[in-house]
Amino acid sequence: MLLDTIDSGQRAEELEFQLYRMQENMKEIAKHADVLGIGQSKEDKWVIVYAADDGNACKIMISECETSYKGTWDFAIQAVYQDEDTIKIGDIKGPSNLGYGSICMPYLKDIARRQNIPYIAGDIAERDWDHLNRLLHFYEKHSFHIELDEKSKCGEILWNDGF
Repeated sequence: MLLDTIDSGQRAEELEFQLYRMQENMKEIAKHADVLGIGQSKEDKWVIVYAADDGNACKIMISECETSYKGTWDFAIQAVYQDEDTIKIGDIKGPSNLGYGSICMPYLKDIARRQNIPYIAGDIAERDWDHLNRLLHFYEKHSFHIELDEKSKCGEILWNDGF
């Protein structure tokens, strides 16, 4: 019973600190990017979701709230506006299996919808083959159509808003 009370008190203190850090980090991030929202990782850690968009490319980024913001992101989905109908994911960078991709993907879809862009596309390259199952699970979870060429170890993903 006493351990439960100590654990609850420690957890409350950690959350309070994360919320304080979130406020401070949001102020700094908002100086150079659009803050889109907040999310919570698989490990129950709070993160700030923000975007940079220059009309040619967009990046959905995450900054963790456990430490102070130092001008760099902890996770990012980088994409380019391929044409008037398609946003193409160029890279997903950052730690895996924390839920960050699942936090960011709805924001990328929202950007596409706001700009009346019906497709989000991307490639699966040979360098991705060592974590292919994880990628397939991620893209299927987010309603992407996936085509793979097992022989050449490559593939394509496509999300269609009307799919």
